[in-house]
Amino acid sequence: MWAVTDPRDGRRVALKKLPNVFQSLVSSKRVFRELKMLCFFKHENVLSALDILQPPHLDFFQEIYVITELLQSDLHKIIVSPQHLSADHIKVFLYQILRGLKYLHSARILHRDIKPGNLLVNSNCVLKICDFGLARVEEPDQSKHMTQEVVTQYYRAPEILMGARHYSAAVDVWSVGCIFGELLGRRILFQAQSPVQQLELITELLGTPTLEDMRHACEGARTHMLRRAPKPPSLSALYTLSTHATHEAVHLLCQMLVFDPDKRISVIDALAHPYVDEGRLRYHSCMCKCCYTPSAGMRQYAAEFEPSAQQPFDDLWERKLTSVQQVKEEMHKFIAEQLQTGRVPLCINPQSAAFKSFASSTVAHPSELPPSPHQWE
Repeated sequence: MWAVTDPRDGRRVALKKLPNVFQSLVSSKRVFRELKMLCFFKHENVLSALDILQPPHLDFFQEIYVITELLQSDLHKIIVSPQHLSADHIKVFLYQILRGLKYLHSARILHRDIKPGNLLVNSNCVLKICDFGLARVEEPDQSKHMTQEVVTQYYRAPEILMGARHYSAAVDVWSVGCIFGELLGRRILFQAQSPVQQLELITELLGTPTLEDMRHACEGARTHMLRRAPKPPSLSALYTLSTHATHEAVHLLCQMLVFDPDKRISVIDALAHPYVDEGRLRYHSCMCKCCYTPSAGMRQYAAEFEPSAQQPFDDLWERKLTSVQQVKEEMHKFIAEQLQTGRVPLCINPQSAAFKSFASSTVAHPSELPPSPHQWE
């Protein structure tokens, strides 16, 4: 991601590179899904595509550049900084995360990598959820297996840690609970060196789960848990996170950090929790774009504070794509359709000195590496 200037209007924007798109069918379909999602999103708290750079001829089409809104920081940088975080800051951040997540879940989208680094923030405290590289449409058929190679380890829900073959939007709620605790305590709530140790830290707080709570886990994970000495819950420790860990805050946090995903609070119910009320009021009184204040008069509030998606995100097209070449052709066609806006299209200048930096790649942090599929064997 780079901060650049749009030469058409002088606006500072972010340029996101999606490199090496066509290495495999799985990776190319995943990138196409992310691109379609960025063009689909229409929500204040979810980052969306403002434009796509004009691709080269199909024969030379290897990477994609997407223009998005430029935000100044992310929640991870704010949490680790010496900057003071008041109770109002925490409430307005949490409200926006839940508000954006409600929109995503209403579109049947699971983000699957909610973490502080994927929550962009501006100096006015407006927050947007970003990075949909691991996002997918929810799978209603519980007999169908879903990948476990999702969610940065520190924010990974226990059902994924325990090898569940199918999971729901509840995995995102668990991640939000971890971030909520991190905002309160200014440290990562469950910071382990391995997925198994991650689960140990979780059970130290929540206590040993019952067999019913582990019904989504694989047999190896259940056996591992039953061999361990039972641990009682120690949820009262959450009150020691900071002075901001009030009864209301801990009550909501405990409903997010529930071992059994079926008993975990939903985003809609979390938004109805009294702790979120002040964040909602602050956001809509002076921060949002859905409400407005006339030049002379009272503030006019939107009819719906937390809107849902107008329609679900459609992923049926994925089943029709059976080869990398087919994905490449369809993606090239999709971008061409998105560029039919009347604006002058932009493209990369390969002769530019700055272009060389675009070729650099990133290496995953150890906590971001996927869990071993054999960790419970």
